[in-house]
Amino acid sequence: MYENSGADILDALQTQRTSFQQDGLPSLSVRERRLMRLLKLVEDNEAAIVDAISADFQGRSAHETKLAELFVVRAGIRHALSHLGQWMRPRRVHTGLHFLPASNRLMPQPLGVVGIVSPWNYPLQLALCPALAALAAGNRVLMKPSELTPNFSHLLAKLVNDYFAPSELFVINGGADTASHFVAQKWDHLVFTGSTKVGRLVAKAAAANLTPVTLELGGKSPAIVDATCDLDVAAPRIAYGKFMNAGQTCIAPDYLLVPKGSAKRVADAIQSATSGMFPSLKYNADYTSIISDRHRDRLNGMIDDARSKGAAVIHVNPAGETFGSETRKIPPTLVLNPTMDMTLMQEEIFGPILPIVEYEELNDAISYINAQDHPLALYWFGKSSESRQRVLEGTTAGGVTINDCLWHLVQEDQPFGGVGASGMGAYHGQWGFDRFSHLKPIFHQPRFNGTFLLRPPYGPTFQHVLGLLKKLT
Repeated sequence: MYENSGADILDALQTQRTSFQQDGLPSLSVRERRLMRLLKLVEDNEAAIVDAISADFQGRSAHETKLAELFVVRAGIRHALSHLGQWMRPRRVHTGLHFLPASNRLMPQPLGVVGIVSPWNYPLQLALCPALAALAAGNRVLMKPSELTPNFSHLLAKLVNDYFAPSELFVINGGADTASHFVAQKWDHLVFTGSTKVGRLVAKAAAANLTPVTLELGGKSPAIVDATCDLDVAAPRIAYGKFMNAGQTCIAPDYLLVPKGSAKRVADAIQSATSGMFPSLKYNADYTSIISDRHRDRLNGMIDDARSKGAAVIHVNPAGETFGSETRKIPPTLVLNPTMDMTLMQEEIFGPILPIVEYEELNDAISYINAQDHPLALYWFGKSSESRQRVLEGTTAGGVTINDCLWHLVQEDQPFGGVGASGMGAYHGQWGFDRFSHLKPIFHQPRFNGTFLLRPPYGPTFQHVLGLLKKLT
């Protein structure tokens, strides 16, 4: 794959910055045309995108790519097109009684040039969703996709070059050195999606330039099975949320908390549901491979570590297939009653391994979650509104889905983002538009107003007016 140099990054950044200086407030029609071209890029090249991503994974479910990537991007673009005119309008905001007849408003303005560093697990969605929000807000955009998806990253660079001028949208390709050069530039806003560990390095590099950042990270997202849960309903939803994309999803359930004594029953239900979705694995196009040999070996190491420390390991392998070095697939794996000294309970798993942890009381489950960094997502399954509310009020997470997994991510009328170690900032829908805009406060003072009474020389009139203002505020 062609790798851009540090000089290429500087040239592309300067091209976009010069273009923005010449037209810093694109009209509604200009922004709509850019979004329409982005939509056309996706729709005209669906088959090529699906094939490129599958080649990078050595087997990625085409249906998962169409749903979790192409559909999500299309929905985001169409939502933005439907609401963009409204988002761009100046917003009237309240003016205090003591300042009348003046008025306040907020004027959305583009920030400038936005840099986006996107990961490998959903390479289209996590590059283009922030890009569409930044374009809707009137910015120029440079993207740095992952080197772990070279086929897709090369295709994305080609397609962007076909549909956009470099002054509007451009792709920078390369490895770790290129990424380091990229994040060290003076952006008007920088978006990074990836691990918490790398996110800290990105934030540090951005801080040197006082670059504002949106960090979409990860962490260990819990799913709680309440005592009132209907397992027949919950098990297939948990299995789908965990094993979609072979668990390589930043908001996948990382571990399952279940009532004391129910781990085996829950595991049996999830095993049955998973077997129904994936009756075979090794040559099943519906079941996705692990992105690289290194990641496969890391996941197998987690399983071996858990087994060596006494955990019960259940491989969901309905067809009894063997998985050697010739494949990057790992069967869905359940780990019963793991302990905190196991690697899979200390690190984000990011693969098809689901630890199942028992809790005595609901408060114990809440305490277990709160003893760790705030997760990107949290899931709760049950019928008790009281228990549900205790969990919602007693925990902090980037987002929550009740009685299912993943679906809060694709709500264009809700923000998506992390909190604490799972990230900062949010986008999607209007939250994305606002994230990549400066909402400039404007105070409009009419000709006739009373502020002259507060000017020097200060005396009894000033004291009287200030006393009235105190009563009004």
